[in-house]
Formats: sequence, C-alpha cells, structure tokens
Amino acid sequence: MAEESRAEIGDLNAKWDACIDLGVRRCVYSSLAGAFTGLLLFRSPVTRWVSVAFGAGVGVGSAYSECSQKLIKSPVKFTPGISDTSSAKVGQE
Repeated sequence: MAEESRAEIGDLNAKWDACIDLGVRRCVYSSLAGAFTGLLLFRSPVTRWVSVAFGAGVGVGSAYSECSQKLIKSPVKFTPGISDTSSAKVGQE
C-alpha cells in the first residue's frame, strides 16, 4: 500500500517536472519568436514589447493546456462532423 502511494507521488513529481520544463521552454521560445517578429515588423518600442508579451502568452497558454491534459489524464478529443444533439434534431424532423 505504501509502495503504491510512493509510486503515484513519484509519477506526479515527474509530471510536474515535465510540465514546468515544458512551460519554461515554450514561454522562452515564444517570447523570442515575438521579439524577432517585433524587430522585423514594428518600429515603435511599445509595439515590439507587445509582440513579445503576446508570444509569451501564447507559449504559456499552450503549455498550460498540454499540462492540464497530462495531469488530468483525459485528453480532449476533437472529432469533426455532426454532434449527437444536431443529429437527433435532424432525425426528429
């Protein structure tokens, strides 16, 4: 019993370490991409900083969504097509 809880804690620690690593890397890489884009496209320092902040936000957001899926263990599955509610309405008409 104690060994199982230690294994779960170790697994959770590994997931948190992976999520922190992923978050830091994506934030840095996206900020650098925003800085490069800002240097190419914008002249004003304010708009350049806005592009850096936007890049950092994109990086943090993508890391958050992936880490939440890893920690909850229920990946979001997007299936294109007709949903169940709309097909039920079509069948009733």
